[in-house]
Amino acid sequence: MSLLKLYEYPSEILRQKCERVTKVDDELRRFLDDMLETMYVDKGCGLAAPQVGVSKRIIVLDSNPSDEDMRARRPMYLINPEIIWRSEETILFNEGCLSLPDQRAEVERNEKVRVHYTDYNGAEQEILADDLLAIILQHEIDHLDGVLYIDHLSRLKRTRLLHKLNKFYEERADSKGK
Repeated sequence: MSLLKLYEYPSEILRQKCERVTKVDDELRRFLDDMLETMYVDKGCGLAAPQVGVSKRIIVLDSNPSDEDMRARRPMYLINPEIIWRSEETILFNEGCLSLPDQRAEVERNEKVRVHYTDYNGAEQEILADDLLAIILQHEIDHLDGVLYIDHLSRLKRTRLLHKLNKFYEERADSKGK
């Protein structure tokens, strides 16, 4: 396995609508494994293919990405995921994103979702998710449509967050230059 390059805001690939995957094969499975390893190393709980420069409808996630106990992990690989049902009830969650480093904001999401997808082995699956898993699924599937969690914020909150993100980028560049 190998680590993949993470693309950060405002990279254009993060705003593209991704293409469907037409074939599940060993090459795709290697890519899925690389995505999962990259997600764990970067301390994420979800990762979408455009975040690593590939405009395909693929996500990996783990609603329990434990560093202490690898056996507690629950990795999922979703190819061509599609939300087919959303609950009317919503919840707020303080979301972050590997493509917007060091930033977080409260986002309103559906409390439950039903998702249809193709799994690691090419089998069609459905999952009914709630709480954290539902939030992760909605966040990562948004990525496949070129939507970032900041798009769910008010203009004022989004502007403030992007200002803080630019400061973060400047400070990171300064520390690398020293």
